[in-house]
Amino acid sequence: MESVELGRTGLRISRLGLGLASLGGMFKAVPEAQAVATIDRAWDLGVRLFDTAPVYGYGLSEQRAGLALRGRPRDELVLCSKVGRLIEPGGPDIQPIWAEPPPGIGPRLDYSYRAVIRSLEDSLGRMGIDRIDILHIHDPDLDFASASTEALRALQELRGRGTIRAISLGVNHADVAARFLRETLPGSLDCILLAGRYTLLDQSAADDLLPLCRSLGVAVLGAGVFQGGVLADASDGAPHGYAQVPRPLAERISALRRLTDQYGVPLLAAALQFPLRDPAVPAVVVGARSAAEVSELVALLDYEIPESFWAAVGAHS
Repeated sequence: MESVELGRTGLRISRLGLGLASLGGMFKAVPEAQAVATIDRAWDLGVRLFDTAPVYGYGLSEQRAGLALRGRPRDELVLCSKVGRLIEPGGPDIQPIWAEPPPGIGPRLDYSYRAVIRSLEDSLGRMGIDRIDILHIHDPDLDFASASTEALRALQELRGRGTIRAISLGVNHADVAARFLRETLPGSLDCILLAGRYTLLDQSAADDLLPLCRSLGVAVLGAGVFQGGVLADASDGAPHGYAQVPRPLAERISALRRLTDQYGVPLLAAALQFPLRDPAVPAVVVGARSAAEVSELVALLDYEIPESFWAAVGAHS
C-alpha cells in the first residue's frame, strides 16, 4: 500500500488506517480471535496506521491492539491512541454502544495534566507496546478549557521529550478543531483526526477547517467516512446509531446512490476516497470487524474512479 508523509511529523503512514473501535465491541461483540485476525489481515495488506482509544470497549480495543501488534517491526507501524478519559473502577461516563465492556469499570472524563500522563501509562500497559506515536486529545469539546491548556501542556512535554511523535485531536466537530487551532499557539497540533465532517454526506470542514489546516501545515486524518455505517446500510435499526434514519439523510443517501449507479462506481469506494482528494488529508481511518471487511476496504481504496464522477459529485454538493 502506498505510504505518505503525515504533515510535518516525520511519520510515514499508509493511505488507509485501521480504526479499532469496532474491535472493542462497538454496537456488536467481536471475538478476540476474530479481532486479532482482522488486524493481522490489515498488516498483510500493507496497513501500517492503527488507531485506538482507552474508551473503546473500556480498554478492550487497546488490549487487542497489543495482542496483534506486539512483535511487529515497531518502526514500520504508526500507533495512535487518545487521552481525555480514564478507565477505572466505577467510572461514571458509561456509553451504551459497547457490547462487551469489562465488568465494574468505566470511563471518567479528565483532561488534567496528571490524568493525561496516567492515561498514556495505562494505555501502554494495556497494549504492552513500548510507545504510542500519535496521541489525540479525545472529544476536547467536552471540557475545552482543560483540553486546550492542561492536556495540551502534558502532550507538549511528552512530544518535547520524544515520548510521543505527534499531538492531535480526535474530534467530531470541525468548528471545535478550528477553534482549538486558533486559540493555541502555532505548532501546538501536528494533525487532527476528524470524524464525519469531510465526507460525501457532510463537507462542513471544507469552508473553514481544511483551509486553516493547509495554511498551518496541520495534517487531517479523515474518519467516519461511512457516516457511522449509515452509507453502508441505511435501514432503520442497523448498527449505525440510528433507530430510525432521518428522512432528509435517507434522501441524500438515495441521491448519492443514484449518482454512483449512473457512473458505475461503488458508493463505499467513493465514500472512502472522497476525503483523500483534499491535499490536507493524507489518509483515512476506517473500522472493520473481520479480515474479510479489511480486504474489502483495500479493494475500495484501489477502485479506479473517473474524474467525471467527481465532477458530478461537486455539481450535486
